[in-house]
Parts: sequence; structure tokens; C-alpha cells
Amino acid sequence: MSVTLNYDSGSYRDRDGRVFADGEGGICRALSAGALTEWNVVRQSRFFREAVAAQRVISTETLSDSPEMSDGLGEGDWAGVLRHAVVPFVSYPYEWSFGMLQDAARLHLELLEQALAEDITLKDGTAYNVQWFGTRPVFIDVASFERHVPGQAWAGYRQFCQTFLYPLLLQSYKHIPFQPWLRGCLDGITPQECWNLMSFRDFFRRGVPAHVWLHSKLQSSRTVEDVDNSRALSASGFSKDLILANVAGLKRLIGGLRWNPAPSTWSEYGAATVYTPVDRQAKEEFVGRVVHSQHWKIVWDIGCNTGAYSRIAAENADLVVAMDADYLAVERLYQALKANPQQGAAPILPLVNNLVDPSVGLGWRGAERKALLDRGRPNLTLCLALIHHLVIGHGVPLREFLECLAGWGTSLIIEFVSKQDPMVKRLLRGRRDNYADYEPEVFERWLSELFEVVHSETLASGSRTLYFAKARCAS
Repeated sequence: MSVTLNYDSGSYRDRDGRVFADGEGGICRALSAGALTEWNVVRQSRFFREAVAAQRVISTETLSDSPEMSDGLGEGDWAGVLRHAVVPFVSYPYEWSFGMLQDAARLHLELLEQALAEDITLKDGTAYNVQWFGTRPVFIDVASFERHVPGQAWAGYRQFCQTFLYPLLLQSYKHIPFQPWLRGCLDGITPQECWNLMSFRDFFRRGVPAHVWLHSKLQSSRTVEDVDNSRALSASGFSKDLILANVAGLKRLIGGLRWNPAPSTWSEYGAATVYTPVDRQAKEEFVGRVVHSQHWKIVWDIGCNTGAYSRIAAENADLVVAMDADYLAVERLYQALKANPQQGAAPILPLVNNLVDPSVGLGWRGAERKALLDRGRPNLTLCLALIHHLVIGHGVPLREFLECLAGWGTSLIIEFVSKQDPMVKRLLRGRRDNYADYEPEVFERWLSELFEVVHSETLASGSRTLYFAKARCAS
């Protein structure tokens, strides 16, 4: 009997496979007969077994390879089903730092190179095929692997350039952040768009002539559109060695890219903080007591900065999602965690995200890429040294901010920074103080209405108070 499956809204593009939730918290993939045949070849290859063992490709098992099972998979002519390991928290390339996108690109190219050695290729080249277990990138779209047909080019090359190479080139060469661009266009940056941003001097930089300028010229040529590329390449003697040479060149190019921006406000915040050693120790101990009061499944650290409190939260949580709007702050956190992955007992996933302008549902029907809250709500949220920036810096009404947090159904560690604090005085400099709601008495009253305040502690300096609270109701 046919059933209705909860298909993943972002997997519709592959007509030979659809991802769906199995109803028990697992993630499965239905395959067509052709895709199932390719999977059975790929899973027996040496490179694939080694990649799964090294945790570079998502762990996958075959649940069924019976053609009759299509009757139980709803709409679609499916011949088999795979089950994947569950990704702790789904993220997208427009939420990654420079180093994260760079490492994801390296993984993609290394897997392709190893696959080609056994006559297997990747039909896709999109950055959305990579997810993260902490700071470890993992390739998740196993159905992208298929047998290489002699004479055919790498079909995923254009996607790779648009979602990996061009974003990295623009940030490295031109200091243009790729995150807003990828968020604005899920298909990435086109060759022509990338070339339009390059100067005459950039033409002589590594990778630009072959992968940007030439690619843009081919894209704009109507002649190319009228040619059967696969047949033409095969007839011209196009070989696998040419793909391998291209992959090797891309590996060298991407591995050599560097992003060296000027220090940003928040990347240097840790060094410029006004905390005294006594206040800092008291704050760390307060967070530590709450973190160890129970085990947490998902912790969000909003405005994580250097990740000092993310590391404390990781001592007693399954996952910590550390978010900041500052690209450089997130990049530095990622590199520090990558260099010392044992700093926290749980994985810490650094993401570029701005609470005032968070990731929303994007793509087809607004659901191809899910909104931040739809990917796993926090059990505990850290809002440390943040509230004054939102209310005074961005004009967010205090009551609305607290209502937003309460609606998540999360426990909360929040720090109220009074108007007597040097950082708030700096924010108010040159502004008219019309923030009558930004007072400790008002804050405490509204916090108590929306949350159950468990305890609070004012730091020795007197201008900062920490609160631990539990939401009275979840949305």
C-alpha cells in the first residue's frame, strides 16, 4: 500500500533519488533502478569504503534493494532505499567562514580524485553536498557518485566553480564576502559575474584566466549551446587524465588561497573587553554551573565571538552551534577549533549568522534551504554581552527580543549590561537616549513574565548581571 513520505524539500533536483525522514529520526534516500545500480558499484569500491571509514563520506547502509518496495514509498518509481547517519545540525555554505568553504572544497576534490582512480566520478559539484560534524567536513550525497564514462568531462565542474571556487577567489583576491552572495543566489556566482568583478591586474592571478575569464567567454558564446558537448569531447579524445589534471590544478589553487583582512570590531573584542579578571572568572563559573546542572542536547551561543563560552557549553552538551555575524570572528574560531579539536567534549559548529538578519527559508517554495530555527531548536541559549548591541546598536525592541527567545522554548543564560557600563556608554555616544525600556527593572520584569528566572548574579563591577532562566512555554 502506498504511503506519503516526508521528502526533504531540498532534494527534489535529483530525479533519481529523494531524501526523506523515516519517522524515527533517521534520514533515508530512495533510489531509482539506475541509481541503485550505480550505488551497488560505488559502495563496493575501495575508495568509498576507505572514505566512509575515515569519516569523510557519510556512513550509509542499504535498507532494501527490492524493486517491489516502490509500493511502499509513495509517489515515484523507486527501486531501493539507503539510510544515512544523521547530521547533527544542517548548515549551508552561506553560513560558513572562508576556511570552512575552503576545506569543504578540498574534501570534494580529494574524493573526486580518489574516485576517478577507480573509474568513478561525481555528477554534481555543489557545496551543498557537504555538511559538518563539528569542524570536520563530510560529503553527504552518495548518489552523486557514478561510474565514469570514457570520453566524458566532469559534469560537476561548473557547479564547483560557482559554489566553491568563485566565492573563495572573490574573498581572497577582492575581499568581497561570499556569504551574502550565496545566500542571495543558491546556484552560486556565475563565471560572468565573477569576471565582472575582476580588474586587469586580477587577470594575471592564479586561476583567473582558465577558470574565470575563459569560462565566462564560453558561457557567453551561443555556439557552445548548440554543440553536443559529450559527443564532441568523446570524438576529440577527451580522457580521464584531463579531468585529473584539472582537479589537481584546482587543489593547488584552492589550497594556496588566503584571506588576510584587516581586523574587524568583533574579532578583536576579546582583547579589548572591559571585564576585570574577577568578573571574567565569575562569568565563566556562572556559565559552567548552568551547563553542568543538566545535560544539554543542542546549545546555541549567539554572538559567540571567540567561542570562550561555547567551549564551556561543550563540556556537557551533544552539540554547540556557535554563531556570530562577524565573518572574521567565525573564521578565527573555526581555525582555533580545527587546530585543537579536543578543547570541548562535544562538537562545536561555528556559523556566520546574524540574529537581526538570520538565515531564512530559501529556494523553491521557500523550503529548499531551511530557516535556522527549522533545523534544530536549542535547549539552552547563551546571550552573553549581546543584548545592548541588539537593542541600542540595532534598535530591536527589548520586549520583542525576549519574546523571540521565549518562543524558542529554550533555557537561557543572558547578560544584561546597564547604561553605566563603558561598552553601553560607547554605543550611546552621539545618540539620543530614547531607550526607556533598556533599564534593569524593566528587563527583569519582562524576563520574569516570559521565563522562570532560576537565579541571577551581578558581577563585581556592578554594571553587568547574569541570569539563568527557563521558558514558561514553547511555541
